[in-house]
Formats: sequence, C-alpha cells, structure tokens
Amino acid sequence: MEIRLRIIALLLVFGLAVSPVWAQGQVVRFVKKILNDTSSAATSKLIVFPTLGFAPETSLEVGIRTFSLFYVKGDTVVNRLSEINLNTFVTLKGQFGALLENAVYTDQNTYFFLGKARYQQFPLLYYGIGPATSKSNPVLVNSVYFQIRQRILRKIRNNWYTGAEADFQSIQRVSFESEETSNFELPVGGRGSKTTGLGLALVYDDRKNVLNVRKGQFLETGILWYQPGFGSDFKYQSVVLDGRLYRPLGRPNRVLAMQLAGTFITGDVPFNNLGLIGGESLMRGYYLGRYRDKNVLATQAEIRWLPFGFSKRWGGSLFAGLGTVAPSVASVQLNHVRWAAGGGVRFLFFQKKDVFLRADLGVTREGTGFYISLGEAF
Repeated sequence: MEIRLRIIALLLVFGLAVSPVWAQGQVVRFVKKILNDTSSAATSKLIVFPTLGFAPETSLEVGIRTFSLFYVKGDTVVNRLSEINLNTFVTLKGQFGALLENAVYTDQNTYFFLGKARYQQFPLLYYGIGPATSKSNPVLVNSVYFQIRQRILRKIRNNWYTGAEADFQSIQRVSFESEETSNFELPVGGRGSKTTGLGLALVYDDRKNVLNVRKGQFLETGILWYQPGFGSDFKYQSVVLDGRLYRPLGRPNRVLAMQLAGTFITGDVPFNNLGLIGGESLMRGYYLGRYRDKNVLATQAEIRWLPFGFSKRWGGSLFAGLGTVAPSVASVQLNHVRWAAGGGVRFLFFQKKDVFLRADLGVTREGTGFYISLGEAF
C-alpha cells in the first residue's frame, strides 16, 4: 500500500465531529466561514491552509497549501476560471518539497499559460525501468530535484491554441541506497543530470472550469527537443499526447470523464525524465513512478456525481484505468497492461465557483493509494 495520506487540516468536515468546545474557537469559526462561502463566482479567492502527511520514505510531513482562483476582470461569462496552486512541505527528516502549478487565462481567453515548477529534496522509490519490474525491494533514491515546465499558448481560432513550451530539469546529489551494498547497476543519468528541452504545442480547449469540467474537450499535442545546444546533458526527443472528453449523463450533476494519454520518447534519456505511471492523476493507486519507460500508454474513465441528487454539497465518483510502459511502441504487450480502479467522495468547497474537494481511493493488484486534493484528477 502506498501510505501517502495528506490530511487537509482546515477541512474538519472530512470526519471531525465538532464539539461545543471546538465550536467556540477561532479555528472552527474560520472553517465554517470557508465551508459556507457564498461569495459570487466573479470574486477572486485566495485560501491558505495547513496539511499533514505521512509516507514511509519521508515520515511525517507538515506543509502549507495555497490556492488562488479567479476570473480575469471578474468576467464569468467569457473568461475561464484560472488557477494557481502552491504546495510546500517539510518532513521530520529535514526534507523539503514545493510544487507550483498554474492554468491561467488572460482576458477573452486570448493567452493560456499552463505549467508547473517543482523543487524537492527527499527520497523517491525506484523500481527500475520497464513493464515487468518487481514490486519488492525498490531502491531508495536520494536527490535534489528541480523542474520548471511552461507552455505559453495563444488562441488562433475558436478554441485552438498554439505556442511554445520549454522544460528544464535538474537532478543532483543523487545516491541509490543499494548502490554500495549490491551489484545494482546505475541507470542512465544515475549520477545526476541537467536537461533542457524546447518545443511546440497545439491545444484544443473548450473547458470552462478546468477544476471541474461538466462538458467539454481538451486535446494537447506537444513535442520537445532536448539538445546539448540548449544546455542539455542528453539528446532526445519527447512527444506527449493528452486527450480528454467530458459529457453529462442524463442530468447536469452526473458527468462522464474520459482520458487517453501517451508519452513517446526516443534517444538517450535519463531515468528521471522517463514517462511514468501512477500518482494522484493517472492510474491512481500506483506509486508515482512504479512503472517507467520511454513509452507510456494509459486510458481512464470516471463517472462523477457532482453532487449526489439527495445532497447539495456531497458527491462521489467511480473510476477505472488501464496503462502500460514499454521501451518502444512496437514492444507493447497485453500481458504487461496494468489496471487500476476505485472511487471517492466529493465536497463542494467553493459553492459559486463549482469547485469540489476530492478524496479518492485507488486499488491495484499491488495495493492501494489514497489521495486528497482540490479539483478533479483530470
């Protein structure tokens, strides 16, 4: 079981029965104010709350998560909902991590800025490369890792966007726990690397609310070239495909969401830049990086009740997915396709902006994973 449980301390509604003593405190009054927020959709929202977490490779985590949700110029008719999300944490082992994600639209949705920046100094589990790696005795990888990936896209016609994207990754001070105690063979980039990729992206996006899509489509095709001339230690090429479809099922509160994703890499690529399966978005239930290789193919579908018909704020979901990795597309084998399934609960966090808090439990043949986050997985 992947024991990475993040508890949003601000939202005591997920299991804390408020006693009369708590009800008199400043914290609970603040919680009630947030949970009963009825400000208009046009109002920009900035919320900061603490998080707690635990993982075997990091022990106890304490962090701060900050969300900013807004419509440019307060225009909820034409402009789309923009999101900036910052999550930072430290652990009892002195480790640190920070992730900044953005999906920001300008006025009239003319420009779309989509990207992330990540810094982390904590160990990760490395199971090896390929579709048939063993789940037992993973190697613990210690490193200092930094990434910034950004797409700057301009609308060219209707809902079509195109533009440039860049990706910089650096992994330094790398050590594999079993390196000195066995015949462990270091993967490519096992002693550290820096890679810089520049490329182009083509996106179709008619989603109104990227955190909770009730109807719409999203399609992204991107290609990146990593070259020594750009400052990269390795030379390779990466192509990413991501297609998503959202449709109501009979009622506005019931949504079918589907996704097809692929990563295709050719060349000499370091292990930390390979395509991954797992995590809180794709193939929930698997540890992020449980399977990695040059090529990733995955698909998932989810039915969402947002909210249930008998409730104004509580909802739920059921999801399932299939995915695999391979060194080449031609070498994909059906017996290496993995499955993941599960379900979760939803709570309408921002009532006017139609944004839910989700708690998902993903089940795989190797165990389970539990995730709490704001907004849907895809």
